[in-house]
Amino acid sequence: MQRISNLTLIFAVLLAVFIISPAFLSQQFGPYPLLKTGDVFDLLTPLVLIPLYWLLFQLSRDRPFSQGEMIVFLVLSSLWVLGQGMHLAANAISHLTKEMPGSDIDTLTYFLDEVLSHYLWHIGLVGLSALLIYRQWKYPFANERSRLVAEIAGGIIYGLVYFIMIVEAGTAPLGVPFAALVVLFTLIWGRHGLRQQPILAFFFTGYLVAALLFLIWGIYWGGLPEFSEVGIIE
Repeated sequence: MQRISNLTLIFAVLLAVFIISPAFLSQQFGPYPLLKTGDVFDLLTPLVLIPLYWLLFQLSRDRPFSQGEMIVFLVLSSLWVLGQGMHLAANAISHLTKEMPGSDIDTLTYFLDEVLSHYLWHIGLVGLSALLIYRQWKYPFANERSRLVAEIAGGIIYGLVYFIMIVEAGTAPLGVPFAALVVLFTLIWGRHGLRQQPILAFFFTGYLVAALLFLIWGIYWGGLPEFSEVGIIE
């Protein structure tokens, strides 16, 4: 259990690093100036995060997964990687189409970058979360108890990053209801077993934090506008 508890915190920290850092690495990439440093750094995102999803999915050697669960993991991971990769490429190209507003290439790039890639990526994201929660629900650590320190710390980080991802990607119709469902599910059926289910505790904390941030952001702005729309980022 301690390994899984620590892994949730590691996962949250690395998710924050790989999701947030590219926005601050806006300088041109020296060896190939058509790319930005953030684009190159983002190439590592699935190579680091998908293996961490896998380690969380496994839980432990004495908690085997079925063939069906494995197939679901592979499909959701593929959606995650497909969406993230599409976003990376289309976003890099979009930097070069700003001089051609309204053109076919600008319209197509916008669709791939801001709509299709975001939804594919975030369907994979919430789907993997649901799968990990299901696996933990199916296999609680019956004879162990977690102090929940790492899970809560990691959950706070995850919730903040999830809020940023959903708002800036414009995928609130998917991301907000999912966060609410995880919170409700845990409050109704899982609250008494959180110390035996570190992954559930982690995601409950994360989606609770995200739900509160969605509520605050929505009340303040009268909706869920992207950060770029309100001038916080370019």
